[in-house]
Amino acid sequence: MSDLIEGTQTTGEDSTQRSFLAAVEAVLFVAGEPVSASQIASAVGQPESMVEAALSMLAEKYINSGLSLQKSRGRIQLTTSPEQAQAVEKFLGLDSYTKLSRAAIETLTIVCYRQPITRPAIDAIRGVNSDGVIRTLLNKGLVEEVGRDETPGRPVLYATTLEFLQHFGLTSVEEMPKFVQDDIHENGNRNGNGQLLKD
Repeated sequence: MSDLIEGTQTTGEDSTQRSFLAAVEAVLFVAGEPVSASQIASAVGQPESMVEAALSMLAEKYINSGLSLQKSRGRIQLTTSPEQAQAVEKFLGLDSYTKLSRAAIETLTIVCYRQPITRPAIDAIRGVNSDGVIRTLLNKGLVEEVGRDETPGRPVLYATTLEFLQHFGLTSVEEMPKFVQDDIHENGNRNGNGQLLKD
């Protein structure tokens, strides 16, 4: 059945492929939380490789539509597209996110590019205590605890969330620009001009 994803020649196969894609889409639609490809594969009764191919096709289908597939750490979620956020928020009577402070943006950038990362490591890069900022980001649902480091004290590890992707209009963290490794020294210090974020 794997040839259904790669392309079909007959009407019957086309119908089966559409049915399979519809099943994957339906599972994503009713899922109350981000799910893995293996969970979807179990639900639709097909190999995970086929589900991955179907997800790619759905992502392409949603380009320039009101929906979007967002992926983070092996989890997938069907969401409204970032471009439609204002209309959705207005319909639901929700306030837009308040603007994040410079400290919050700085911390969020560090988490995004270094995840998973501990609070002491964030402090070392920023040069200041980040407890309050991290609490703010946790409360906004932009970062989450994903485990503990194996270093002494076993500090909490933080990573970005799917809400982070939605907030910044991304489908995955791979869409972030590739500049942080050049701007932050490997020892955790800021670059020479004292800036972390590019203008």
